Amino acid sequence: MTSEYHIPVLLKEAVEGLVINPDGIYVDVTFGGGGHSKAILGKLTSKGRLIAFDQDADAQLNVLDDPRFQLVQANFRYLDKYLRLLNIQRVHGVLADLGVSSHQFDEAGRGFMFRDNVLLDMRMNQQAPRMAKDLLMELQEEELVRIFSHYGEVRNAKTAARRIVEARKTVKIEHSATLMRILDPVVRGSRLRYYAQLFQALRIAVNRELDALEGLLAGCNRIIRKGGRLVVISYHSLEDRLVKHLIRSGNSEGILQKDDYGQPVTLWKAITRKPVEPSEEEIKMNSRARSARMRIAERQ
Repeated sequence: MTSEYHIPVLLKEAVEGLVINPDGIYVDVTFGGGGHSKAILGKLTSKGRLIAFDQDADAQLNVLDDPRFQLVQANFRYLDKYLRLLNIQRVHGVLADLGVSSHQFDEAGRGFMFRDNVLLDMRMNQQAPRMAKDLLMELQEEELVRIFSHYGEVRNAKTAARRIVEARKTVKIEHSATLMRILDPVVRGSRLRYYAQLFQALRIAVNRELDALEGLLAGCNRIIRKGGRLVVISYHSLEDRLVKHLIRSGNSEGILQKDDYGQPVTLWKAITRKPVEPSEEEIKMNSRARSARMRIAERQ
């Protein structure tokens, strides 16, 4: 593992909140540079086991040399499916550090950042068929509006979508500089913040991140044993809202279920009443931790 690949956020707090049985089976569904996984293994005995997931083939470069460890190259939405293939029915805890790794941000060829003129790729799984440039060139205006407003809270989503649809009649929108040249005349507020929101929206759409998170959370209901822990670090309100709904109501829609006697069915107990945030010291060391919010829950 290279220290430059990814700096794990809330490392100590996440691992301490997750590992309550040193002999247990745990899952790190966002392996990345292996920082969280290495710390989890440090808490386990020789009887413990850690399964990690990452859809990015680059993560294979960081595989940990430990007999208790196994890396699955797959999207975490298929968590319970792959665990069944490994003959694992229940686990003691799941950790998810959502969003984009430092490695993905820093690799210009991946297209996650707009500081250079990069190809608008943004795929976390580089085998996936559609890049951000494909969405910009192919989606209907109404769908672009939905993506920009819902996933990025872009204030003038309609105007931005309309300019893209008009521009692509004569220009191929394949690189970040082209996209920004089209949108610069209608940027609202801070240019940096505007494009950060727009690129976030495109990235979420390309990778279907919220769909994947909903699949993961539903899987956690099934595979985390009673008394087991769920630890999720999110970086924007859309992710955090789904996690909060799961903890409160047992599903990502936030619909409270009741038993035959009208009593609420509670699958989870919140261990952290409020999201845990990074310290000022951690933020100084790793500015990308600034927006992190961590929730911990225990399966009932």
